Amino acid sequence: MNRIKINLPEHFPFSTRLQIRVTDLNYGGHVGNDTVLSILQEARQQFLQSRGYSELQVAEFGLIMADAMVEYKKEMNHLDQIKIDIAAIDFDKMGFDLYYRVVIERNGEEILAVRAKTGMMLFDYTTRKKASMTDTIIAALQ
Repeated sequence: MNRIKINLPEHFPFSTRLQIRVTDLNYGGHVGNDTVLSILQEARQQFLQSRGYSELQVAEFGLIMADAMVEYKKEMNHLDQIKIDIAAIDFDKMGFDLYYRVVIERNGEEILAVRAKTGMMLFDYTTRKKASMTDTIIAALQ
């Protein structure tokens, strides 16, 4: 069976930390795949806010997710302290890719739990159409 392999960039200019809540767990007792996407969304929103944007307010537009890939490496459990690193790269005229590295911080050690990538497109929610990236937006997100 073929597995996806996400090649992470070397440099991550943004990091945030979260704690795994009991409500993040699935019936297997660990963080579920749906929750991983929610964790990535929270980290993405914090990344955008650090650049003066939000998912619905990037200049006069918003963002819409075009695709997502997640590679699971380690279970995340209740009360785990995690760090999510984010890098925005691969810009083109309609969007860019966000890469995520999620590590569990335990006893001074970082344990890789998730590699992920989301393809983000600039989107005009008024006209319901894709919008073009500007140099100003690209500079702010890099």
